[in-house]
Amino acid sequence: MPTIGQDRGIPETRLQWIISAYALTFGCFLLFWGRVADIYGKRKIFVCGSAWFAVTTLVNPFVPNEIAFDLLRALQGLGAAANVPTAIGILGTTFPPSKAKNYAFSCFAAGAPLGGVVGNLVAGFVAQYASWKWVFVVIALAGFAISAAAFFVIPPPKQTIQEQASPGSRPSVDWLGAVLVTSGLLALLFALTEGNVVGWRTPWVSVLIIVALVLVALFVVWQRYLEKTGKLAPIMKVSIFRNPQFSAAMATMALFFMSFNGFLVYATYFYQDYQGLDPLQTTLRFIPSGITGFTTAAIVSQLLARVPTYILLAIGDACVSVSALLFALPIPPDTTYWAWSLPAMILAVFGADTTWPCLILFTSRSLPQADQALGGALVNAMGQVGRAIGLAVATAIQTAVMARERGVSVQSAGSVEVGDAPSLLGIRAAGYWNFSLGILALIVVLLAFRGSGIVGKVDAQKLDPQVQRDSGRDEEAAVKA
Repeated sequence: MPTIGQDRGIPETRLQWIISAYALTFGCFLLFWGRVADIYGKRKIFVCGSAWFAVTTLVNPFVPNEIAFDLLRALQGLGAAANVPTAIGILGTTFPPSKAKNYAFSCFAAGAPLGGVVGNLVAGFVAQYASWKWVFVVIALAGFAISAAAFFVIPPPKQTIQEQASPGSRPSVDWLGAVLVTSGLLALLFALTEGNVVGWRTPWVSVLIIVALVLVALFVVWQRYLEKTGKLAPIMKVSIFRNPQFSAAMATMALFFMSFNGFLVYATYFYQDYQGLDPLQTTLRFIPSGITGFTTAAIVSQLLARVPTYILLAIGDACVSVSALLFALPIPPDTTYWAWSLPAMILAVFGADTTWPCLILFTSRSLPQADQALGGALVNAMGQVGRAIGLAVATAIQTAVMARERGVSVQSAGSVEVGDAPSLLGIRAAGYWNFSLGILALIVVLLAFRGSGIVGKVDAQKLDPQVQRDSGRDEEAAVKA
């Protein structure tokens, strides 16, 4: 980001918008695109979303100024928001309950850490030996490849929900609900993103948070009205939250993502800002997480059909909590990487790739086939909101500790400096916050999911013969792959 800032004349105080512009549109449009995909076709939205992401990414590095650059980053987020929930929906509708479905969701979960490590390594090498613009070009080419592969590989559905319905009763998108939830999430995430930059006492930050909460509340009321009257299919059926375990799954997702994302962010701060490592050296320290993610997918795909859900979720949350704790404890910062940083990297991703497929599979099995993309959108939206809230609080804690140690006001706390004791204490304080979030997620799991059964177990007696034959073919294909 510093290189981009220098090249495009972006001041340091606004550099975070290179990330935030993308994250805002991605998090805010998930529910909208999830519902659109369920109505008009998941394959169609996935292909278009991938192509849109590729085109905007390719154009991004060639725009001349800050505003255009941030705008295109936001447009990239729109493509990703269309892509991610539809991918989950495609997996949910393609595979019947089977071991193959467990494999599919486990591999999907492993894609994030593995893709993150490979992407960061490629970006690090490209940025070091060529222009940063080539990083965007490489990502765009990958996006075009994914779009083309999806077009030729993903089979088109026999009929979409829109096509199945009679001409007079065809479902349509709840546009009012889409505007309410998208505007509410946009206002909330924007306020949380900017709060630590302009200060939480800035009047418009509080006003924007209140407006966001009002919009989200109106969205919930409107969805309940639509669900009761049946005049229009709601974007989200509020009644699903009456299931205590479903509500607990969403809460677990938010808390878990707060802890896991916070760990990744502050581990990066520790390596790059406190230890003064360059981006490539920092990325190398995350390589074990990618390897762990790939290995964990193979293990968890087997455990999903054998081990009770609450045990897997508890193990996952406990691992992420321990990882955050290792970066919070007063371990001498010059201690070798192999002693505590490596175990933290391994445990964090093992926990993520244990928890994530459990929650996705649980959500998939809790919703009808017609709402699979929406389910994927809901899980990801909870994660994005959790990420924003968790990181905002962690940053506030870090800044307050640094200000106290430096004897200045919060507004004058400054940034993390290489080898600086107050900086280290601030990072550790944020680590304790991330640890507490992981423990809270663990408590929710132990209270809500005991006796919930095995989420990946298939009851063959409840499947009709055709589904059993399809399941058998899927499992054979998964094993061969």
